[in-house]
Amino acid sequence: MCFKINHKHIVKLRFLVLPIFIVILFACATFPQKTYEETVAQWNSYKVADKWMQYNFRYDFKRVKPSERPGPRTPEETFKLKSGVCFDSAHFLKDVLNRIDPSYEAKVVIVKVSPFPTFVHDVVCSFKKEGKLFIMMQYGLNNKLTGVNGPFNSLDEFKNYYQSNSPRTKEGMKVERVISKE
Repeated sequence: MCFKINHKHIVKLRFLVLPIFIVILFACATFPQKTYEETVAQWNSYKVADKWMQYNFRYDFKRVKPSERPGPRTPEETFKLKSGVCFDSAHFLKDVLNRIDPSYEAKVVIVKVSPFPTFVHDVVCSFKKEGKLFIMMQYGLNNKLTGVNGPFNSLDEFKNYYQSNSPRTKEGMKVERVISKE
C-alpha cells in the first residue's frame, strides 16, 4: 500500500495546531497564586507554618558572605522567594506566628556563638504555647535542630539544648549567650 502525502494539508494543520498548543500550554502554566496575606490568613497554627517551612523554604548559601551583612528580607519577600538564611526565616516566622495567634508572643532570638567570625551567629524564632517556650529554626539545613524545638522553661535551657545538639559544636563552636530581641 502506498499513501500519497499532501504537504499542503500538513502545513495548514501545523499552523492551526501550533497556536492552539501554545495557548493551552500557557493556560496550564499560569495559575493565580495567593498573596502572603491571603495565605497566612488561612493558617491557624504554628504547625501549619512549620509544615510550610519544611516543604517550601530553602537555605540560600549565596546570601551570606563573610564580607557582607545583608539585613533580613521582608516576610513577603521570604514568602515569595521561598528561600533565605536564618534571620530571614526568623523574621518571617515572627510575623506569621503573631498574625496566626498574638498569644504566641513570637520573637526573634539571637544565638551568639564563639569563636566569631569562624562561626556565624544563629537567628531563630521563639514563641510561647501554654506557658512554655518553643523555638523554630534551621529550616533548609535538615539537621537535628530543624523545625520546632521545645518545650523549654527558659532561653538558658534552650541555650544548653542548642549547645548539645548543634552539629557545629563538633567543630569547636560554643554558645556564648542567647538574646531575645523586642
